[in-house]
Amino acid sequence: MAKVYVFDHPLIQHKLTYIRDKHTGTKEFRELVDEVASLMAFEITRDLPLEEVDVETPVSISKSNVLAGKKLGIVPILRAGLGMVEGMLKLIPAAKVGHVGLYRDPETLQPVEYYVKLPSDVEERDFIVVDPMLATGGSAIEAINSLKKRGAKNIKFMCLIAAPEGVEVFQKAHPDVDIYIAALDEKLNEKGYIVPGLGDAGDRLYGTK
Repeated sequence: MAKVYVFDHPLIQHKLTYIRDKHTGTKEFRELVDEVASLMAFEITRDLPLEEVDVETPVSISKSNVLAGKKLGIVPILRAGLGMVEGMLKLIPAAKVGHVGLYRDPETLQPVEYYVKLPSDVEERDFIVVDPMLATGGSAIEAINSLKKRGAKNIKFMCLIAAPEGVEVFQKAHPDVDIYIAALDEKLNEKGYIVPGLGDAGDRLYGTK
């Protein structure tokens, strides 16, 4: 079963409070999401493998560590996931960025894939799929399906806020994909919004209604 990691770092929790606040404007909201994504990227890459190299300092030769050539990919779920990408790239600038676009069918209410663009070496990369919210879980599950259909084998899912209902269905659909979140909230309401949540992440990132 997929594991759920909740990042309780004080800086993440502090900034998340202002992300939730309905009085936070678009500019500040966007900056805070960017900052929290950076902090979460720091945590989610904790297990990257290292290799030892010799480096010449001004004093002597030192044995030091560098990343062991692990190829990473960041895949935002359009559109709200885009708000988390730049913050992650500040820490891992060599990562390639793919995109998955989904829309909800008005009759079935199920997510439908409309756009997928991934790096060409899908099978060789470890992917981090990002979206601010894990509510019903439908979009996240379908995005992971899109990656797996194209050969991705090592995938993590990262979001700011998740609902217990979304986590449960996600774990059943993808028991091999771990979930990394900043907060596990109380529940979903009758409209499918996370409570207490932060509202519609896309609208708050881009100033739309």
